[in-house]
Amino acid sequence: MTKPQRKPNNPHFSSGPCAKRPGWSPDTLRDAAIGRSHRSKTGKQKLQEVIDRSAALLGMPTGWKLGILPGSDTGAFEAAMWSLLGERGVDIFAWESFGEGWASDAEKQLKLKDLRIYRAGYGDLPDLKQADWSRDVVFTWNGTTSGVRVPDGGWIAADRSGLALCDATSAVFAMALPWDRLDVVTWSWQKALGGEGAHGMLALSPRAVERLESYKPAWPLPKIFRLTKGGKLIDGIFRGETINTPSMLCAEDMLDALNWSASIGGLKELVARSARNLAAVEAWVAKTPWVDFLAATPEIRSSTSICLKITDSWFEAQSPDAQAASVKSLVSLLEKEGVACDIGAYRDAPPGLRLWGGATVETSDLEALFPWLDWAYGEVKKEKAAA
Repeated sequence: MTKPQRKPNNPHFSSGPCAKRPGWSPDTLRDAAIGRSHRSKTGKQKLQEVIDRSAALLGMPTGWKLGILPGSDTGAFEAAMWSLLGERGVDIFAWESFGEGWASDAEKQLKLKDLRIYRAGYGDLPDLKQADWSRDVVFTWNGTTSGVRVPDGGWIAADRSGLALCDATSAVFAMALPWDRLDVVTWSWQKALGGEGAHGMLALSPRAVERLESYKPAWPLPKIFRLTKGGKLIDGIFRGETINTPSMLCAEDMLDALNWSASIGGLKELVARSARNLAAVEAWVAKTPWVDFLAATPEIRSSTSICLKITDSWFEAQSPDAQAASVKSLVSLLEKEGVACDIGAYRDAPPGLRLWGGATVETSDLEALFPWLDWAYGEVKKEKAAA
């Protein structure tokens, strides 16, 4: 086909760090508390504002605690696992790379004795009905590397005695979370709102706080994972007094993202924008013979980390290494043309494409990208076939 002429205004479709909000520029950081201590009055006020505005935007229930932790979503979720698990049996649900990481840490690092791991391959979900809610249950809400999400919170028991620990980093601010069915929720700044890296958020329900104050793990805790002191929650963490030094530039950037979110209509519009992006991809996939969703069924398709597999018989006939090389050529060609950056599948996932569909991505940019995907695939197929 003829090379398209119209290009996306923003070629950034990476699944993390994600696209900045529309209209962003470095000038938005002009009020950052640069050169100031994060423990100064100004520094703490800005960090507290990130916490308060995030909680308000998400509709977090009264009584929950929200804090900023080091190490991105990974640091926040590890802190929760190391601090909370071991009091009772644990069920872990894993269907992609990050869920497998939590399962590996529970098994090989924490060495939990009463541990059950339920797995599914890329594109599928484990049977969620296997969860025993008298136990603690660990899961990702949205599999960032597989494009597979849990369909809703109906599988989580309202009368659970165990805790629901949810890694929600590529779901929060793009999907509605049932807070009454969750106890621990974590995410990072660089995902759904396009913030900068290295900072994680940890949200704790009153039940999770009660566990922290009544249970002491058998293993030693690194300083950056310690959420209690003397058997009591370190409340300062949840008032902007971070465990280690945060970036005030990143904090200012996050405040800008929260301001933008509020200006467009809050969480409802963030979710709607992401849903529109998924709908646009669905419409393109429906008329495109060489591509399909990696997710097995529509109800588990992610609206943020939209993962696609190549179904063309020419591609499927190649060896796995040749498939990976073809995708690499496709992705490189699109980046060279300046129309899409960083859209290859995650390294552990099947060879394919991954498009971020969160609210900071404009649907019009995705629609401008689709003809380029068709063109680039045709170019790679022609080149490889002639070799």
